[in-house]
Amino acid sequence: MEDGYEIFWTDLALKELRTTFEYLEDRFTQKEIQRLANEIERITKLISQNPNLFPLSDKIKVRKVVILRFNSMYYRIIDNQVQILSFFNNRQSPKSRKI
Repeated sequence: MEDGYEIFWTDLALKELRTTFEYLEDRFTQKEIQRLANEIERITKLISQNPNLFPLSDKIKVRKVVILRFNSMYYRIIDNQVQILSFFNNRQSPKSRKI
């Protein structure tokens, strides 16, 4: 696809992303927060151009990309759209994942 796939963030993924940034604002520097934001932007651009770039997750049939080792983003491809399903903090128990 020449222009890339459309990126769509689900309500759950946006909520988890917001919670992550709120946590970081209390505990980290603005430089570290910007680094995460830049990496999310870089990864979403990669996914929009090549959504099959990252592997399928083991048990749930969606793709997973680890972002700066502390967060994982889960997504699926439907038609010409990449749906970001979850932005998960890897320090949590995997049982709390809501995909």
